[in-house]
Amino acid sequence: MDILLFNVTTAALMVLMFNGGLALVGRSTLSRRRIPWAGVGLTSLALAGVALQLCWPGAMDALDADPSKSGWWRVVTSVFMQNGGFGGVAWNIATLAAVAALADWFWGAPLTLGLFTAGILLPEQIDKLWGQTSHSTDPRNFAGSSGATYFLGATLAAALLLRGGADENSGKAAEKGFDDESAGHGTAARNNRLLALGVPVLGLAMWFAQENGHGLVSCYGFALGALACAAFRTVLHPDRDLRQPPRTTVASLTGLIGRRSRSAG
Repeated sequence: MDILLFNVTTAALMVLMFNGGLALVGRSTLSRRRIPWAGVGLTSLALAGVALQLCWPGAMDALDADPSKSGWWRVVTSVFMQNGGFGGVAWNIATLAAVAALADWFWGAPLTLGLFTAGILLPEQIDKLWGQTSHSTDPRNFAGSSGATYFLGATLAAALLLRGGADENSGKAAEKGFDDESAGHGTAARNNRLLALGVPVLGLAMWFAQENGHGLVSCYGFALGALACAAFRTVLHPDRDLRQPPRTTVASLTGLIGRRSRSAG
């Protein structure tokens, strides 16, 4: 029962962050956006790690984050190893692909890669500041991309709290009148901010009730995301793809793949 509750709350936290990311960039805009190459790159690294594990039986021993083993590289390479069985691997890859794409569209590729790297390196250092210096001896914590993914997803929640989300419905509201537009946008922004606040609240609850590390790293990511949004607000242009449509969009790539599949069939 405890394991089931752990999995359910962990999944619920990811659902909150995913929906927050969609609200931040705009659900209806995804097909018009560029290919999120930073997200593609991170997902490819995770898939390459899985392929390496399948081809090399010693990959986990050489690259995981077992505290009983030495190796400065382990803190990084362990992120691209997976040890949760088929279901865990599928969840980690899928959530990384989705969160990294949303982050790329909002933060841009350089900041996305920087925040993901921070999600790898910072939690352990922050734990030391709080006196949490003991290393887990649970083998399930020796590998996996979920910690860095939850950290990155929480940065989107922080940005949503500060910005209120994408204004997707302003055109429709404008047809009804200025007052309706203002009221509609204000209600949507309030709902989005409540959604964003749910991330650190649920994260802290998970940590105190279950000692669920996903919740704690999400709080770290939320804090850094707020700082990043404030520090880089002048260079963030998540609507750039909508004002200057890219030559290759998600919709055009999906259509191309679909045509080739039908031709092959």
